[in-house]
Amino acid sequence: MLKNFWYACEFSSAVSNQPKQIVMLNQRFVLYRNSQGQVVVLKDQCSHRGAALSQGWLENNCIRCPYHGWKFQADGKCLEIPSNETGVPIPKRANITSYPVQEKYGFIWIFYGDLPPSERPPIPPFPEYQNPKMHPIYLEYEMQTHYTRVIENALDPAHLYAVHANSFGAGLSQDPTVENYVVQDEDWGFSTKIIYKNYTKPKNGIFKSFFRPKQTQLNATTSFYLPNITKIESDFGRGKIINYAIHLPVDNHTTLSKRIQLRNFFTYSWADRLFVNFHHKVGLEDRVVTESQYPKLIPETLSTEVHVPADALTLAYRQLRQKYLSMGWGEDFNKNKLDDSHQKLIQPVYTSSMN
Repeated sequence: MLKNFWYACEFSSAVSNQPKQIVMLNQRFVLYRNSQGQVVVLKDQCSHRGAALSQGWLENNCIRCPYHGWKFQADGKCLEIPSNETGVPIPKRANITSYPVQEKYGFIWIFYGDLPPSERPPIPPFPEYQNPKMHPIYLEYEMQTHYTRVIENALDPAHLYAVHANSFGAGLSQDPTVENYVVQDEDWGFSTKIIYKNYTKPKNGIFKSFFRPKQTQLNATTSFYLPNITKIESDFGRGKIINYAIHLPVDNHTTLSKRIQLRNFFTYSWADRLFVNFHHKVGLEDRVVTESQYPKLIPETLSTEVHVPADALTLAYRQLRQKYLSMGWGEDFNKNKLDDSHQKLIQPVYTSSMN
């Protein structure tokens, strides 16, 4: 796990004036909006007896613990202990951790780390999110494996024809070759362009209707942004689809991917369910293989596994991750000490559009 980065932890539309718990980085956080609509994020653990503040209630922009009613303001300072007599001072240790927050591109972002504001890496740009010609859908699903394997799956161009043989990968079945490509370094990440010259018309699925010729050229641009964001842009001539994915490390064995897919064709809202269902199908195909991988965490040394030229993107990810781990920006999940296993966060949930 990497610290000192902004983590998109929840869709903006999912956070209201009711306390909400999320589990991430093997920790519990509580999110809520104050009376001005601003998002507050605190550690979801009362300093008194460890109760989840997310089970409490809001009062004058503060949150009350459900166990003994301790009152905490947005910066984590404890303002009131109801059981204390008047004049009894509140211990400084009663305060809890609060987190810097930004709301951007339809997500709530938490800064997790100890860097001062001037030294924090920026939230990466999502320029297409603000393009009115790009129609969005939102979805999320869970995988029972380490987030590093999920990220590599998203970056891997060679698995498409095999893993997705019954969906969009069928178009690569006649020619699964991945031509050599160049990985370009970017600020806090990297990207590449890959051309699939012999992409054949899908035999089934929603995209069958958008391919007039039997064979076409598919242009794909794949990007990665630290610490856990992938972007895949697919252009097949008659349309373009862009998939942003935030791969949230819940714990060592669980990853929650929150995704925004944008398209510039067939942009009717009533058609969203078709694209959601298709994305669901693709996600389930990926889940089968990623949950089967061993070890769950990608190996620390490159020599542990065998590599081929098509692995250039995943190798770039491993090298970039190791760079920041060697800088001391790594943190062990186990140090966070979330003792009780969380309930399964969700069954796969798929929604069409959110404001």
